[in-house]
Amino acid sequence: MPDTKAFFHPCCFRAILLAAGIALGAGSSLADERDHDRARKALEAGEILPLRTILTRVERDHPGQVLDVELEQAGQEHDNRSPRWIYEIKILRTGGSLVKLKVDARDGSIISSKQKPRAHHSGEKY
Repeated sequence: MPDTKAFFHPCCFRAILLAAGIALGAGSSLADERDHDRARKALEAGEILPLRTILTRVERDHPGQVLDVELEQAGQEHDNRSPRWIYEIKILRTGGSLVKLKVDARDGSIISSKQKPRAHHSGEKY
């Protein structure tokens, strides 16, 4: 029987991730790089608050473990304002419930909050 511990060694795991990244192709990495550049420029221009500032504010009112953070631009469909930046933050709360917050990246205000009760091993994604 093969030794499964060797498969999960950190070096092997990194190699698997690297291979998966290569398999996905350069297109996705170029898109990721453009997204990163847009976000960096928005931060430098003062259009968004730093993530650390956002997390400090969020953690004060929504304690738990931050599982995921995404920074996205949401289009403004009904007026001429530029699209606004939104941090989407997923938090695992004590007791196992999940909270998904949408936070205005410009001022840190909560746009929306959704809570999902603790999952009971259903394999269901949030």
